[in-house]
Amino acid sequence: MRFEGKTIVITGGSSGIGRGAVDLFLREGAKVVMGDIDADEGTAMMSSLGDDFHFQKCDVTQEDQIKSLMDNAVEKTGGIDIVFNNAGAGGPRDAIDEISGDDWDFTMALLLKSVAMGIRHAAPHLKKRGGGAIINTASVCSFQAGFGPIAYSTAKAGVLHLTKLAAAELAQYKIRVNAICPGFIQTNIFATTLGANSDEKNHINTALGQVAAGVQPVARPGIPNDIAEAVAYFASDAAGFVTGTHLLVDGGLLVGTQASWDPEMPGLLDALLPESMK
Repeated sequence: MRFEGKTIVITGGSSGIGRGAVDLFLREGAKVVMGDIDADEGTAMMSSLGDDFHFQKCDVTQEDQIKSLMDNAVEKTGGIDIVFNNAGAGGPRDAIDEISGDDWDFTMALLLKSVAMGIRHAAPHLKKRGGGAIINTASVCSFQAGFGPIAYSTAKAGVLHLTKLAAAELAQYKIRVNAICPGFIQTNIFATTLGANSDEKNHINTALGQVAAGVQPVARPGIPNDIAEAVAYFASDAAGFVTGTHLLVDGGLLVGTQASWDPEMPGLLDALLPESMK
């Protein structure tokens, strides 16, 4: 019960990574206030998860709705101790020579501005509690090309830098700010980005599990609880000396090329050597 007596606000908690975090923090004693655009699922969760869970419809591209979510969390529970800025989607897949300015702006509003405003409107409440923890969802896309659309990846890189800057500014109030960087996590975000229907989503998630086994050292896709545990670490007293940094939760995806961990894959040096030296 690491979080007994604590209140956490989670955005984008109706499915995937966010839902995994909702379930973990409830199990460990927290009061959870969740904001999401999916009102049907949020209402259903209110019916099934008990009195320690509260839902409010929230479109994180709208600053006034973020502020309302934070203010109402305080009204319902007495304060805020932890914030998980998680809401997001894959966004447009257009390349840089094709994407429209409107699509670019929407992606930045959804994935970067929403995090900034989540911090902005949570911080005054965290100050009143004498400190707290903020965790932001970034991505392996923050580090290199090839893992996501260009607008999404750029926004997630911005989340990483924002995390450092906010950690520096808020340290005087005993507010820690960190980020998690998921790799291939078995959620619907990939399928939704592709515009898949229900059957297609199931097929894509199955394929994701098969692909993950071959592209990273840990031969399985991540699951929402893998990320939830990382969020819980940053939110807990165990991370009391940790701020302004990030945690890769990617199964080793970014450790190096496949040749660095797959004994069946020849490395560059092996490819250069003549047969007599192998």
